[in-house]
Amino acid sequence: MNKLLLLGDEAIAQGAIDGGMSGIYAYPGTPSTEITEYVQKNKIAKEKKIHNQWSANEKTAMESALGMSYAGKRAMVCMKHVGLNVAADPFMNSAITGSNGGLIIVVADDPSMHSSQNEQDSRVFSKFAMIPVLEPMDHKEAYEMAYNGFEFSEKHGIPVMIRLTTRLAHSRSSVETMPAKKENEISLPEDKTQFVLLPSIARRNYKVLLKNQINLEKESEKSPYNQYFEGKGSDKSFGIIACGITYNYLMENYPDNSFKYPLLKISQYPLPVKKIQKMVDTVGLLLILEDGYPMVEEAIKGIIKYKNANLKVIGRLSGHIPRDGELDPNIVRKAIPMTDLVRYSVPDIVKNRPPSMCKGCGHIDMYNSLNESMLEYGKGRVFSDIGCYTLGALPPFNAINSCVDMGASITMAKGAADAGLIPSVAVIGDSTFTHSGMTGLLDCIVENTPVVIIISDNSTTAMTGGQESHAFGRLENICKGLGVPEEHIRVFVPLKKNHKKMIEIMKEELAYNGVSVLIPRRDCVQILGKKKKK
Repeated sequence: MNKLLLLGDEAIAQGAIDGGMSGIYAYPGTPSTEITEYVQKNKIAKEKKIHNQWSANEKTAMESALGMSYAGKRAMVCMKHVGLNVAADPFMNSAITGSNGGLIIVVADDPSMHSSQNEQDSRVFSKFAMIPVLEPMDHKEAYEMAYNGFEFSEKHGIPVMIRLTTRLAHSRSSVETMPAKKENEISLPEDKTQFVLLPSIARRNYKVLLKNQINLEKESEKSPYNQYFEGKGSDKSFGIIACGITYNYLMENYPDNSFKYPLLKISQYPLPVKKIQKMVDTVGLLLILEDGYPMVEEAIKGIIKYKNANLKVIGRLSGHIPRDGELDPNIVRKAIPMTDLVRYSVPDIVKNRPPSMCKGCGHIDMYNSLNESMLEYGKGRVFSDIGCYTLGALPPFNAINSCVDMGASITMAKGAADAGLIPSVAVIGDSTFTHSGMTGLLDCIVENTPVVIIISDNSTTAMTGGQESHAFGRLENICKGLGVPEEHIRVFVPLKKNHKKMIEIMKEELAYNGVSVLIPRRDCVQILGKKKKK
């Protein structure tokens, strides 16, 4: 056994490697990216030839992991919370098919939206699918949950979700590893129709899933991750339920472990109803700490309705905890009858500054040319996507008018053009295009919609650290294959010296009454040196 200093993401990756994983599938997305990157760089993973290449998007990653599970091997699929929306179809159906080899779905949520469009809580998705969730409170539990999660999945024949948040994913702590387990041999499902979701089979499998909930609830009741503490005092009028990392936020206010009230730590779902019932029957005031939606708070109010009408439950819904944003020790402290922590002012030198594009970035020259080309048409016609180029919404460019989800630039531009806003322009990156922009382009081609699609190609997935893009070396052929006329696929280098030429090309295609694809191509300045070295 070794002691390693690991990010929360890395603890999960190391736990999966030691737990007998044969393959990991993912699309880069903060704060989950480092899980796959750790496996890609890990010496043991290389020796074992654990599959670790990036997938085109989260849906393909989820389906590939399900395929490896079908073959009896242990697989992990990783994504951020909004990536789970992309993977929702196979995710929900994987609960009906069940698993063969152990299958772990890691979802990293981003409360406070440090780098995301929303504060989605993936525990709600797992409840929707009726699959068990493990929510680590620290790096040690993150490692253990990944290490043991495959066996748990195989025991119950169901995928298991590990849900963590940004603060745990991107903080470091010491982790002690355990002996490595052997990988599974190929072993196909005994029931050869298990993964065939024809209605008659799906109805049968769904009954199995429902019946299995009793076993999963029993597992939660006896789980070492769900612990009830009586408290060190005689006062039972007040109690706390702390979920996942919020237990750490609470304990940071009690460094001597002197918390005197009843406390229930929850890190495994379905909820341990018996432990919750004990808390509900004991205290008069109950504080719920959870990073994300008030899921547990709502569930407990359902329990009290029938059991203890006098109990008062406080948390996010009551306003004692802010409804939005991630928790921290100070927010937790304020919700307990304790003196507020002292807040120190932040020196100007470390205050938040608005993000900006890197000097020398090709997106800058692209936007400068686009803004000038659009002057005769007016503002409000440019739909963008998720990537570094989204910074085109900020000064000095103020160039884009939307950023909703991966791939939405093309489809929103199409919808606007269908409404009569012609020309409409979509700005999308090369990696985002192969993630979920290709189908939108196909819709445009089928109707020959008058849109100009700019695929700003920096030859990488730059926003999440420079991972390889599936679009590299393929963009023109993909566009041709989908049906874009070759004469309306225009490739150029976004540089100041080409400014006039870029404007000329853009104006020509803006005037064209059909589908145009412009590909301004220049390597990301951040990866250029690494690329040359490689």
